[in-house]
Amino acid sequence: MSELPPDDSDRFEEIVDAETDRDPDLAVIEAGSRTLRTQGGPPEADVPARPADPETDKALREVEAELATRWGETKLEPSVSRITALMDVLGDPQRAYPSIHITGTNGKTSTARMIEALLGAFDLRTGRYTSPHVQSVTERISLDGSPISAERFIETYDDIKPYIEMVDGQQEFRLSFFEVLTGMAYAAFADAPVDVAVVEVGMGGSWDATNVIDSDVAVVTPIDLDHTDRLGETPGEIASEKSGIVKQDATVILAQQPVDAAQVLLKKAVEVDATVAREGLEFGVVSRQVAVGGQLLTLRGLGGEYEEVYLPLHGPYQAHNAAVALAAVEAFFGVGSQRPEPLDLDTVRKAFAAVSAPGRLEVVRRSPTVVLDAAHNPAGARATAEAVGEAFDFSRLIGVVGASGDKNVRGLLEAFEPIFAEVVITQNSSHRAMDADELAAIAVEVFGEDRVQVEPRLDDALEAAITLAEEEGEFAGGGVLVTGSVITVGEARLLLGRG
Repeated sequence: MSELPPDDSDRFEEIVDAETDRDPDLAVIEAGSRTLRTQGGPPEADVPARPADPETDKALREVEAELATRWGETKLEPSVSRITALMDVLGDPQRAYPSIHITGTNGKTSTARMIEALLGAFDLRTGRYTSPHVQSVTERISLDGSPISAERFIETYDDIKPYIEMVDGQQEFRLSFFEVLTGMAYAAFADAPVDVAVVEVGMGGSWDATNVIDSDVAVVTPIDLDHTDRLGETPGEIASEKSGIVKQDATVILAQQPVDAAQVLLKKAVEVDATVAREGLEFGVVSRQVAVGGQLLTLRGLGGEYEEVYLPLHGPYQAHNAAVALAAVEAFFGVGSQRPEPLDLDTVRKAFAAVSAPGRLEVVRRSPTVVLDAAHNPAGARATAEAVGEAFDFSRLIGVVGASGDKNVRGLLEAFEPIFAEVVITQNSSHRAMDADELAAIAVEVFGEDRVQVEPRLDDALEAAITLAEEEGEFAGGGVLVTGSVITVGEARLLLGRG
């Protein structure tokens, strides 16, 4: 691993200082991407870089700056009154197309991407709304499987800006960052127009801004403990909030759930006369085997079995996400109710083979191998640790962990402790990031002092981890896993030349 040139750290600070008129977090990230020399492969097509045109880039930064003046995604007033008012003045664009609504604790974005791929393979025009983004805010709104262009993002914001300001003036609180983006997504989908929208909740369900749609298909991925200060302290309490997306006469696709969560969700389904399909009963994973670059699955859907389905993603949890996604699309097409026959097998195979999930066990560098994964809670970390052990044959794995201060970081670190030889503690540029020294103190309790290194700057942390992974030699099988936060993963992705 080559070292940074001697003057690069000064250059880093110069670039940051020179860009004080823009988002400081983005200045730090992009300055780092120019100085760090651990380059990966070519950029991923579905994670857009900054616009090449200076005028477009300037306009996008202006929109980002305006959005940044609003409440962030962690400041909430649990109500759909503001987003309802915005939809009303926009003419209820969310009612112009059918939708599939997804909630849960982990796996929502990956499941949404799989659903989108399946629907697209059956020649439907799709809109997908997911959060948070890995690198660019434009990722959150996709049409036909790709993030909308910066130009279209700007145009959509400008189109609805007068209505946003109108609603702001009528409400006790201004629309939040997430509420504005939700309004933009629904408006963009109607303008396209799309045949179906795939919508991931931001947090919870009942009072989430996305919950102004009446979806015929509601999907609940596995529920675990996260955002306990807002959603509840048990899976059952959290399920009560998330069950709010289940609407009258809908079909509910339930991933495997803790018992108390399942009870709450089934009770809600009874109350609204919804039809329920449960993983492990009505659908599920029949078999799976590790394959090059992913896994080969046999899935049981609502209409029968689908054999030899290749999924280019790692880990048992992604196989379960695939089963949930397949059942959701079957339900959307009426398989198991209006029509008895399954979906076309070749089309299903083609769709799954094309699925990507940036920042989810994503390999971005070789020799040594660097993997990015956005696990940010104990349940997600346990799933990632299991998948790493199955998919990669690392003789020595170094962790790079930067987490948010509002997460269960001890549980996250404990989940990774068995697979990390050493861990480099760092922090991302977000104001929500846990201080590196504070996180390191917890890491020392979990790993022991000899296995913990602290590098507050992410570029330094990556350099240190790669150096540690290389200690055993070029062909010894060392690797690096960057994890702890979607923001950490997104910044690392930029620093490693991916986007």
